[in-house]
Amino acid sequence: MNKDFVLKIEHSSKHFDAVKVFEGLSLRLNANEIVAILGPSGCGKSTLLRCIVGLEKADSGTILIAHQRGTESIGYLFQNPILYPHLNTAGNIALGFSERLTKQEKKNRIEQELISVELGGFETRAVESLSGGEAQRVALVRALLGDPKVLLLDEPFSALDLETRRSLAVQTRQWLKQRSIASIHVTHDPEEAELIADRVITWDSMIAVNEEE
Repeated sequence: MNKDFVLKIEHSSKHFDAVKVFEGLSLRLNANEIVAILGPSGCGKSTLLRCIVGLEKADSGTILIAHQRGTESIGYLFQNPILYPHLNTAGNIALGFSERLTKQEKKNRIEQELISVELGGFETRAVESLSGGEAQRVALVRALLGDPKVLLLDEPFSALDLETRRSLAVQTRQWLKQRSIASIHVTHDPEEAELIADRVITWDSMIAVNEEE
């Protein structure tokens, strides 16, 4: 297996009181790899992502990012896009910049990024006017501008219609590969998992057997 990993979870466990969410879980994500974790709603997939990004604390185990402990340089795309209604599309995207740029440089970059996700000319659009798929693309652009080493995708297409969901899965894979960003995508949809991922892992198999080092 490729040893150039960007994320490695080792022997991680999480419980809520007496409820075991996962235990002894290990997972390796290689550079530029997209892994889909497939399992039913409510099985613990989102909790795992929240532990990776630091929104929850695992009870045991380690999370290594690019050979270091911690959760830096991780982007997160939620099931429902978090956009701020007092800002237009460009204003929401501008929140994602990880580098200092001039006003004109930001403007040019936002224009380019919107074109890249087929939303050219949407800079001044009110976010309330965006469709579900458009809103998720705006949230995705904002996440990508942070130049994450790893992007976590927490069922971001599940609220969309089937055709849009399939289309965005294919497009998101393309955008991640173009930028060489590794990703974990959780879903309950087998076809969506196959469309977006290099490797599909079922939740049951992750819990039953730790991955080989």
